[in-house]
Amino acid sequence: MDSIKRYMKFVKPYWKEIIITVIIGMLKFGIPLIIPLILKYVIDDIIGADGMTANEQLNQLYWLMGIVLFVFVVFRPPIEYYRQYFAQWTGNKILYDIRDQLFNHLQKLSLKFYSNRKSGEIISRVIHDVEQTKNFIITGMMNIWLDLFTIVVAIIIMLTMDVWLTLIAVSLLPFYGLAIKYFYSRLRDLTRRRSQALAEVQGHLHERLHGMNVIRSFALEDYEQKQFDEQNGNFLTKAVDHTKWNAKTFAVVNTITDIAPVLVIGVAGAMVIQTGLTIGTMVAFVTYMDRLYNPLRRLVNSSTTLTQSVASMDRMFELVDEEYDIKDKEGAVPYSYPQGEVIFDNVSFSYNEGETILKNLDFRVERGETVAIVGISGGGKSTIMSLIPRFYDVTSGRILIDGKDVREYQARSLRDRIGMVFQDNIIFSDSVMFNIRMGNPEATDEEVYAAARAANAHHFIQDLPEGYHTNIGERGVKLSGGQKQRVAIARVFLKSPEILIFDEATSSLDLESESLIQQSLFQLAEDRTTFIVAHRLSTITHADKILVINDGELAEMGSHDELIKKQGAYYNLFQVQQLN
Repeated sequence: MDSIKRYMKFVKPYWKEIIITVIIGMLKFGIPLIIPLILKYVIDDIIGADGMTANEQLNQLYWLMGIVLFVFVVFRPPIEYYRQYFAQWTGNKILYDIRDQLFNHLQKLSLKFYSNRKSGEIISRVIHDVEQTKNFIITGMMNIWLDLFTIVVAIIIMLTMDVWLTLIAVSLLPFYGLAIKYFYSRLRDLTRRRSQALAEVQGHLHERLHGMNVIRSFALEDYEQKQFDEQNGNFLTKAVDHTKWNAKTFAVVNTITDIAPVLVIGVAGAMVIQTGLTIGTMVAFVTYMDRLYNPLRRLVNSSTTLTQSVASMDRMFELVDEEYDIKDKEGAVPYSYPQGEVIFDNVSFSYNEGETILKNLDFRVERGETVAIVGISGGGKSTIMSLIPRFYDVTSGRILIDGKDVREYQARSLRDRIGMVFQDNIIFSDSVMFNIRMGNPEATDEEVYAAARAANAHHFIQDLPEGYHTNIGERGVKLSGGQKQRVAIARVFLKSPEILIFDEATSSLDLESESLIQQSLFQLAEDRTTFIVAHRLSTITHADKILVINDGELAEMGSHDELIKKQGAYYNLFQVQQLN
């Protein structure tokens, strides 16, 4: 129930709209409740009336039907329209607010969270689970109250016609309540498991679709089909378990709601024969049984729907409750006057407890210096790059930028002054203009063109079918590796940061693309503090400092010439690459 209380915080701003919808719904559901009374009146007071001629009976019937048709044709349709409109508008507006807050929350979660989660599962919670909670608003906040209203009004009308027959009609309600309580205590857990299994299928499918080129290149279609069958089979098992229990619920509850009208027909028939109960009252009573137990049957469906909604709320709030690994401490200041000096002061780092990635790193980078970080794969080079913009926090020691611990700065203001180009840059499924402008959303078209020229990208962009407005597909699939890198570099040119990080930005490119991008990088790095993680050592011989990282430790530091003369780890790496 804690999830419902938390969910109500999103519902609270719209309580007026919900009340209006319920009031309109009462009119909508209340109007059909007059039909059994009309039926009783026609049978007892028109057809069965003594002393009335046939013409008088027809005249009364026509007047009655005219009034009823006016109510149902003219008055009821607008009520139905506005009830549906307000109900859906309110539900969709609440979901908008929830997804808006969830996306804001997702942007604040650390990269550690995303490294441990499948993106498809996260998407399932934000899209599918949030959508499921809409039923709580439409059904739980609106329809249940309207069904209860219908039941109460029907019982009151029945009591005015015959008290004992009404008691017979409602005698099975306690059994109905006990059945609901028994079955739905387990249904919530089964619904939760089913939703989790569905999210796992979605996560698996999302991952495989992104890796379809790998599946094809290794001819893994049959193997992957078996993998998907396992995931899909797990969902099928959970769905069948849920269906079995749901079917048992409907079997028991519908049996109860079906027995009640039979009891009323039997007792009412006996009362017509023995006590003089009118035929019209008996027919009206049997008709009201339908008005009484149809809402009860809907409440069974509503209970199933609400159980699914609450299970989805639980999963949604699990995501909301994910804590931020990177938080601005109280009193954190903006990084307002950047100079670009960076100091690693005895820095150690572990992703997981007992697994040290970096050990006691000590080095200083002056403003405007270019520093290259080299070493064998898995040595911790990219981890160093992730610590500077606070994608992760150090386990021990500290990183100082312009004399202040990075944890003293507001994280967003710090990252705003740092530009990063990766080996595999994310290019979004949108236009080239959009992707470059991400470096500065307020930039003019001319500034975007200038950034593209500086990144040696303007020429190839103009050759695209729609130039800067060409949609380049998901993850930039319509561009070559070198073209994607130049778009990413143009993005950083537009941002114009004080600190640059190039994490193997040219390692997977052909020589021509590498040459063009190296020119761009040199121009971009001018007068900026620059960190370069490089695979090819020939590309970083110009660096002011070269740090050799070996197994998470600083093995050597110096310029290219100094390290070559030293004939240590860097010399050995350089010689191996020269021989190749």
